[in-house]
Amino acid sequence: PDHLVVVVGHDRERISTAVTDLAAHLDGDVRVAVQDEQLGTGHAVECALTTLPDDFAGTVVVTAADVPLLDSDTLRALLETHAEPEAAAVTVLTTTAADPTGYGRILRTTDGDVERIHTGVHLGDRQLGRGRFLVLDDRGDVAALRSALGKLSADNAQGELYLTDVVSIARGEGLTVRAHYTDDAVSVAGANDRVQLAALAAELNRRTLEYWMREGVTVIDPATTWVDVDVTLAPDVTLHPGVQLHGRTSIGEDAVIGPDTTLTDVQVGAGASVVRTHGSDSVIGADASVGPFAYLRPGSELGAEGKIGTFVETKNAQIGAHSKVPHLTYVGDATIGEHSNIGASSVFVNYDGVKKYRTVVGSHVRTGSDTMFVAPLTVGDGAYTGAGTVLRRNVPPGALAVSGAPQRNIEGWVQRNRAGTPAAEAASLASQQQQENEPQKDGLDQ
Repeated sequence: PDHLVVVVGHDRERISTAVTDLAAHLDGDVRVAVQDEQLGTGHAVECALTTLPDDFAGTVVVTAADVPLLDSDTLRALLETHAEPEAAAVTVLTTTAADPTGYGRILRTTDGDVERIHTGVHLGDRQLGRGRFLVLDDRGDVAALRSALGKLSADNAQGELYLTDVVSIARGEGLTVRAHYTDDAVSVAGANDRVQLAALAAELNRRTLEYWMREGVTVIDPATTWVDVDVTLAPDVTLHPGVQLHGRTSIGEDAVIGPDTTLTDVQVGAGASVVRTHGSDSVIGADASVGPFAYLRPGSELGAEGKIGTFVETKNAQIGAHSKVPHLTYVGDATIGEHSNIGASSVFVNYDGVKKYRTVVGSHVRTGSDTMFVAPLTVGDGAYTGAGTVLRRNVPPGALAVSGAPQRNIEGWVQRNRAGTPAAEAASLASQQQQENEPQKDGLDQ
């Protein structure tokens, strides 16, 4: 549209923020109109008109904000009907529903035009109008629309100005009002409570999954799989049970996701495998492997054929192609080159309580288990670290870094200090057996 106006009242600050964020992804003029007092749908449209340019002329489409499944195809068909030769000044979008509770009923003239919209409940099964899906075309004179709105009356049970009364006002002025019928009742269904909202969300997800399955995606269990409408899936992707894909997540061809995986705004390369993982704002390269039980926080990047394994958490970390962080490791504020391996139970110590620091690990690096990287720190290409090493200084390329005092064994300590315990008894028995197995010396020089 040339102009998109969102009318807000209750919770206006939060809704206005969401509208502003949406406007960044849309072409055209997006505005917010404030309805300080909720005086009805007709009053809401009056508030919207005050935000339009003074010289605005043309067609006005009014929709409801509580109809999440309304799609562009339905609106396009409505506008095409409205634009037909000898079309009406007002066109109403209608449907037929199994349960008409809460909807206005469409009353027609003998020639099929819309006479009025009745909000009563004693009309039997008649064709329904969502009530607020109207196309109002004043043929270039917005004043005519404003005039019709000005004739609305609040003489009803709710004491509100109903936009639906514009239909009878237009008829009274000799204008034609017609209907555009859609057989997709769900697309114009409203959500008045959390139960209805959940039902509509489930239907949207069902339609989304059906679309992707027809595009060549395998969904093992649609009943436990959720895919947002902005997610993109390549052919031959496999989604296992318990998968949730949110935001602008994209999955490459032949990738396998799940089971039990939640990804939000994550880019997954072709052929990658992501199992029992929670990730957000991250990138997973082609043929890479993630999980199970991995946590990818924002800013995580894994190169092609890389590995983030079991119980690994990453944050603002770039891990190069073919590099592996197999298990029990935290990698935060770090860059790891290609073909490197980080040993189990390693920690990138990036925070001193005030500021966060970065660690750079080169390519072809091998680190022993339980290595502590105390940032800021650089480990050169091809370097190694011993198990249990605490790195506080840079490691040159090709060096072996070790830390800590040499190991010292205090023999007999358990027997002396833990006498009578199972450990002391086991130690005494083992020492006795060891002495018995030692070769006997005859005391003679050979």
